[in-house]
Amino acid sequence: MLKTYVRRMNLKPGWLLLLSISAGVWSVPIDRNVENQEAKEEVAEENADTGLYYDRYLREVIEVLETDPHFREKLQTANTEDIKNGRLSKELDLVSHHVRTRLDELKRQEVSRLRMLLKAKLDSTNTQSLQMDHASLLKQFEHLDPHNQNTFEAKDLELLISTATKDLENYDAERHEEFKRYEMLKEHERREYLKGLDQEKREREEKRMQELKDKHHQHPKVNAPGSVAQLREVWEETDGLDPKEFNPKTFFKLHDTNEDGVLDEQELEALFTKELEKVYDAKNEEDDMMEMEEERLRMREHVMKNVDANQDRLVSLEEFLKSTEKKEFSNPREWETLETNPLYTEEELQRFEVELRDKEEELKRKAENLRQQQELLKERGKALEAQRREYQQAVLEMSQRQKDQQAADGQPPAGANGELQFQPEAQKVEDKELKVPVELQGEAPNNLPAEPPQNLPIHT
Repeated sequence: MLKTYVRRMNLKPGWLLLLSISAGVWSVPIDRNVENQEAKEEVAEENADTGLYYDRYLREVIEVLETDPHFREKLQTANTEDIKNGRLSKELDLVSHHVRTRLDELKRQEVSRLRMLLKAKLDSTNTQSLQMDHASLLKQFEHLDPHNQNTFEAKDLELLISTATKDLENYDAERHEEFKRYEMLKEHERREYLKGLDQEKREREEKRMQELKDKHHQHPKVNAPGSVAQLREVWEETDGLDPKEFNPKTFFKLHDTNEDGVLDEQELEALFTKELEKVYDAKNEEDDMMEMEEERLRMREHVMKNVDANQDRLVSLEEFLKSTEKKEFSNPREWETLETNPLYTEEELQRFEVELRDKEEELKRKAENLRQQQELLKERGKALEAQRREYQQAVLEMSQRQKDQQAADGQPPAGANGELQFQPEAQKVEDKELKVPVELQGEAPNNLPAEPPQNLPIHT
């Protein structure tokens, strides 16, 4: 249900792609066992992560809304425009009290989490966080209404949907940019490596690298993704069916692995595995698996551009069948792989290298500052150790002076710890002459025994 709702929310860019990454697979083989397939989907949903900083809040809101029968019914009949233009958000007023209460609680938790993030950020920049205005600072988060921080309203759902849609739509573009930087870094490191070699070794390495590059280019023809040749190849080699009996409608149903009536991005990307295996092999030194995934992304985008008529990031059966009627389906151009399409110019590479040098210099400055701070801490540690030793020496000298003074005054010697040793009181009494009180001298009174009592107090 969560997966279906996410599709209808048009959160497709990146969502199911990330589902496949979190599940540890990129291609999904056809599994005739429905129970096993459902189990795989459940695991994928549990591990799903959009990569958004509000991912958990998004998923929890979806899960709570799905528990309401009325909202779930409206969701089943809603289209993409109903969701994007906010009409579905208005149905929030009709959900049960229990659902609204839970949504209120989720929003308060999200606001509290954002406040903690803001405080940590302000603390890290030595800003007086105690005087910050949470209401104004929360405005920078677009996925909720900061003016109402206690209850989840229709505006909150509308903001959550629109923000997530906008953020996820940029996912593919960001992936392309990251891959471009990866390729430039690879070329930069290659050049730096060759610079460090003498002429003979450099020429030998350049020859070896060129041989690997040429070997990578020597691969079978790659069929254009979504063409009849490419689909027939999957039909024959993956599905094990007779290529002469290829049927587009049957093909669609075979590869709609979750049987929801559409081919999503994950299901489409699974169709390109055979073509990619012609070019890339993880066992070969000349093949880069990062390039393979970039190629997979390019293939998926090509199919979406030519097949997904309503641009909802899903291919319906009707769209798929219409695409098979186009001229390009039977007579497509040969697919141009990455090695035939330069990703960057020499000028872009030079700017990238300048950026790398600037970052390297910045890291060196930070490392030097850390080294100086470490040296300063060491010096302070040495100073504190010297002060501790001086204090210990002063205590010992003071203790010795006390002992010497006590010896000069005729006082008992000090103990091991410099404490005076006192004799017990009984020993002092033995050294003095016992004196009998006057009233007890002479004859004893009539009422007293002739011998004095043993326990009579003695005055000294």
